Amino acid sequence: MFVAFRALTYATCFIALLLIYLPGRVLTWSGIREPAAIDGVQIIGILTGTIGAVIALWCVVTFVTIGKGTPAPFDPPRRLVIRGPYRFVRNPMYIGAAVALGGAAVYYESIPLLVYICLFLVIAHLFVIVYEEPTLLRTFGPDYEEYCCHVRRWWPRLRTGTA
Repeated sequence: MFVAFRALTYATCFIALLLIYLPGRVLTWSGIREPAAIDGVQIIGILTGTIGAVIALWCVVTFVTIGKGTPAPFDPPRRLVIRGPYRFVRNPMYIGAAVALGGAAVYYESIPLLVYICLFLVIAHLFVIVYEEPTLLRTFGPDYEEYCCHVRRWWPRLRTGTA
């Protein structure tokens, strides 16, 4: 139960800073305001943002239930997490966050938010390469190496043929 509380706390801080506060600053800086009416574009943005949020929440729940830890680098899972959304790609939480941000960019019809998403993904990629992957390799060794052989970092493998 305490792990779930910690994960919720860290996820809330991450969401508040990177997915609400900073994008809000980008919107304010660029002069973009709430749309006067909700039309098809805004509905697509809401649906996209919801999909991204669900992916990110699925990741947090998976970290707590399977990994017995949190997504925070300073309080990582105790077990290697290769189930749930991690079956498809190694970094679904960043993907979920980017999709949620993409929903906001569509909702507000904001090019500056698209730039923010690109910056977010570049920083996430560098963090994964420089810190996360070496740390996971040291922590989980051959199990992590095997996982990396079967699951891509950002793009799921397309299965060919029949099983």
